[in-house]
Amino acid sequence: MLAWIRVQHAASFLCLILAALAGFSTPALGQGGPPFRSDDPDTPGNKNWEINTVLNGERNPSQGDYEAPNIDINYGLGNKIQLKYEVPLSIEESRGPSGHVAAGLGNSLLGVKLRFYAHHPKTPDPVTGGKAESIFGVSTYPQLLLSNPTSSVRRGIVDPGPQFLAPLEVNARIGPIRMSGEVGYWITNKHLSDSWIRGVIVGHEFRNKTELYMELFDQDATRGIGGNPRLRESTLGVGCRRRLTGDGSVWFLAMAGRSLVTPTLTNGQPSWIASVGFQLLSGRKRRTSVD
Repeated sequence: MLAWIRVQHAASFLCLILAALAGFSTPALGQGGPPFRSDDPDTPGNKNWEINTVLNGERNPSQGDYEAPNIDINYGLGNKIQLKYEVPLSIEESRGPSGHVAAGLGNSLLGVKLRFYAHHPKTPDPVTGGKAESIFGVSTYPQLLLSNPTSSVRRGIVDPGPQFLAPLEVNARIGPIRMSGEVGYWITNKHLSDSWIRGVIVGHEFRNKTELYMELFDQDATRGIGGNPRLRESTLGVGCRRRLTGDGSVWFLAMAGRSLVTPTLTNGQPSWIASVGFQLLSGRKRRTSVD
């Protein structure tokens, strides 16, 4: 009940932000993806690269998980397809009287995003004269997580692979507000529980230089492991992207948040989450949904 009340308060805060943003006229160009936990249907564009180098961290009363850094490499194969490879340097912190810290190469994550539907306004783009960016898009983004041939799994730094994520993403633009949502299912192995993921992002771009968004994210395991209770993470985060160069090829990324539920030693809820890093773009523009 307490968790639901906090979700309601977060939703009310979202509405206040939307009302404040409604007075701005510049439409946003991006929402999901780094530094956030959920994704969206947009892609880098044909033959364009998007490389994200981000420090990620989350901590709860029993442990901390960090990526220092996480390297996320994306390539546009046409305007509707995005190829992805991601690998972090993972750090595992065990808290308590016998606590320790261990580091090693994390798991590799490979993915292919396909935006299979986009609805475009009838009015041409005022700058290029061509088809305008879509106001509603849908994609799927299957991803495969594999363990690398290191000792990271044996040392308890990362969970064992293989694991497979089957998600669906949508995004929409309503006036100056940009929204995206993702729902997916992680298929794991006998050592781990499968889980559902759900994420919603709402925000705005200010003067084509700064993007500000709020994210509600939830990951819910389907069962407990080894007699332990089922784990769940329900978080609220606020993040931004800031263009650092005039040509738009380098962006600063940051996000911070916490659990909507009081963290305990057994429920898996994080006391805090955070991401900070940089994004490099070869196409000199943020991800778009122009076909």
